[in-house]
Amino acid sequence: MKARPADQLLLLDLARLDATIRVADHQRRNPGQSARVAELLTQRQTQSAELTRLLGERDDARAELARLESDVSLVDARVARDAERLAATSNPKEAQGLERELASLAKRKGDLEDAELELMERLETSDAAVAAQEAVIAATNEEGARLSAEGKAAVARATADGEAAARDRQAVAATVPAELLDLYDRLAARGVGAGLLRRRTCEGCHMVLSGTDLQTLRQAADDDVVMCPECGGILIRTDESGL
Repeated sequence: MKARPADQLLLLDLARLDATIRVADHQRRNPGQSARVAELLTQRQTQSAELTRLLGERDDARAELARLESDVSLVDARVARDAERLAATSNPKEAQGLERELASLAKRKGDLEDAELELMERLETSDAAVAAQEAVIAATNEEGARLSAEGKAAVARATADGEAAARDRQAVAATVPAELLDLYDRLAARGVGAGLLRRRTCEGCHMVLSGTDLQTLRQAADDDVVMCPECGGILIRTDESGL
């Protein structure tokens, strides 16, 4: 195939724009924040499960404390009743029985109050653990929200870059001869469409051409459309090619 060197140079613009479009499409589909956001979602599930466990422990402690407080109230009521009966009785035997019961109730109340103190300490520790876990989840949510916002902004930028490159590509493609453009598009669809030959290296595949291949290229006319023997893309020859 024959094509003016100036027309062949246009293929480098197409290749550059196609690369920009591919990068923009990848960034739009896979913003850099996606992996970390996915990690945070998994992390938050684990953190939420731990918070549920801590809340359960705290609820159990609160329920136990409420039960102890109720038992103390019952003991106080029995103490008040027995003290009233003791004050009113004149029967020594009954008085002796009431005094024993009051002593037993005092011990019972002391045991309950000791248990209350232990439980209140446990509940304080549980409250602190719940608050700490809630702070951890809040930090995770904050990071997730920030990264999600950054990801949306990145997608918007990539979309704009891709659309701008697509418009530029359409303008450049309109100036390329149809036969040359068709060849480039077919090659680009399966790999490298075109690459500059710079210092004996194809910039499409970054391979250094052999002496034999370079000799073949030297014999080609300026308007010959030549292919890279390594990647099969169209080689664009300039003064930088080293031929």
